[in-house]
Amino acid sequence: MSKSDIEIAREATMKPITEIGDKIGIPADQLMQYGPSKAKISYDFLQSIQDRPNGKLVLVTAISPTPAGEGKTTTTVGLGDGLNRIGKKAMICLREPSLGPCFGVKGGAAGGGYAQVVPMEDINLHFTGDFHAIGAAHNLLSALIDNHIYWGNDLGFDERRVTWRRVLDMNDRALRDIVSSLGGVANGFPRQTGFDITVASEVMAIFCLADGLKDLQERLGAIVVGYTREKKAIYARDLKAEGPMTVLLKDALMPNLVQTLENNPAFIHGGPFANIAHGCNTVSATKAGLKLADYTVTEAGFGADLGAEKFFDIKCRKAGISPDAVVIVATVRALKMHGGVAKDQLGEENVEAVKKGLENLGRHIRNVAKFGVPAVVAVNKFIKDTDAEHRAIQEYVAELGAEAVICEHWAKGSEGTEQLAQKVVALVEGGTADFRTLYDDDTGLLAKIETVAKEIYGADGIAADKKVRDQLAQWEADGFGKLPVCMAKTQYSFSTDPTLRGAPTGHTVPVREVRLSAGAGFIVAICGEIMTMPGLPRVPSANHIKLNEKGQIEGLF
Repeated sequence: MSKSDIEIAREATMKPITEIGDKIGIPADQLMQYGPSKAKISYDFLQSIQDRPNGKLVLVTAISPTPAGEGKTTTTVGLGDGLNRIGKKAMICLREPSLGPCFGVKGGAAGGGYAQVVPMEDINLHFTGDFHAIGAAHNLLSALIDNHIYWGNDLGFDERRVTWRRVLDMNDRALRDIVSSLGGVANGFPRQTGFDITVASEVMAIFCLADGLKDLQERLGAIVVGYTREKKAIYARDLKAEGPMTVLLKDALMPNLVQTLENNPAFIHGGPFANIAHGCNTVSATKAGLKLADYTVTEAGFGADLGAEKFFDIKCRKAGISPDAVVIVATVRALKMHGGVAKDQLGEENVEAVKKGLENLGRHIRNVAKFGVPAVVAVNKFIKDTDAEHRAIQEYVAELGAEAVICEHWAKGSEGTEQLAQKVVALVEGGTADFRTLYDDDTGLLAKIETVAKEIYGADGIAADKKVRDQLAQWEADGFGKLPVCMAKTQYSFSTDPTLRGAPTGHTVPVREVRLSAGAGFIVAICGEIMTMPGLPRVPSANHIKLNEKGQIEGLF
């Protein structure tokens, strides 16, 4: 019987975090240590490396996710280890896991098998407290808004137009829509509001896009929290909220350094979801990685239609960085699901289902090409895969002018990604990357949404009612027209129907609502029935998580 992820992680021989820092040239006195195996990088050190040249940037993305699993984070870790194995100075940059999926359905996000980052339990739970700080800063702003209204409302908030909700880093559907301030005069003025999950917070997005403390504070001040009866915007800076919010985030903004099972360096920092937010780790961690390593391997959430598109159109645009190569992760199991096979039949060879499911992979390959970046496919191998199924993938991908590499990092660590690492190096050194975004800043907001829907999702168009169109037009008039768009959409399909697998065409993307994230610097388009506060499944992962007799955590994965 194979060992579980947590059993493998528990047996890891971790080196002191000072040794990991030394591998990439970070002096011990520039590390803020959180115990022996995790640390934050000081601002002084980050400032001291700004003039160094950048290394190469590799993005790991995936096909549209299925319950069968794809292993994007596992592949990111495996590729980082593989690059180090073949003699390259490489590090990985990942997002921090949210407690919501850990106790919900997805589990943790620290890799798997012999391609993990450790300490796995810490990373998947409270880690260095960054998410708690982000939630506290967000909810401080909420408290300041209600307090301001209670004490006379000098800014003239229209209580029907307070747009700032509260957040919690947990899946809790009961909090999606609530009425607050009940109980009489002493408790304020009742109003309808709600909670989002912390990873959907604009503070999280700002945290991940900010380039230093000064930029962080300016962005926090630019958050639009509500409107007056004359529909004039009210900003967080009007409440003098940006100062104390920055104080709460000052330590959190320093990147977190940990290690892989093979004792290679990893930054894990920030963690917006890609279905309801922009899905990328922090700019500060990615930029630090580029200064410290020859190869920085990072990931973007969910499939390439969401995470990769937002990485390119939001993160790269805002941070002034560009990728040199892309790895698209797929599995035989997931392709068979896209080909119509039920989850309980995935262990049986079915080449025809793989071929049918390859439509999904094909669209992701073609979509990535639209951004001018060369791509390789990483087939994350499972034990029941067959050679015939692997050949079908490799032949199909070759027809599209790319290459599919079979990877065994889950079982073998870096030994299982040597070939992938060599292929990535060849792509990068080939120098064919000519990065471009999907749309220009000057394209209208509605046209930007339409462009993503048509070019990336394969839709015929979008459906947006007059209220949505008028709101976008008003934001353009208010000077927000140059902002990119962040599409909030189900991760399970190119369409907004999560049951529509493969590569559907002819569908329409309904834009139900749009939200202004002025501090983060993008417009959120909420498409279909997407929830910014998820619920727990009938049998949540939390039911299986406990401490054993030795005081060790069990059930976390």
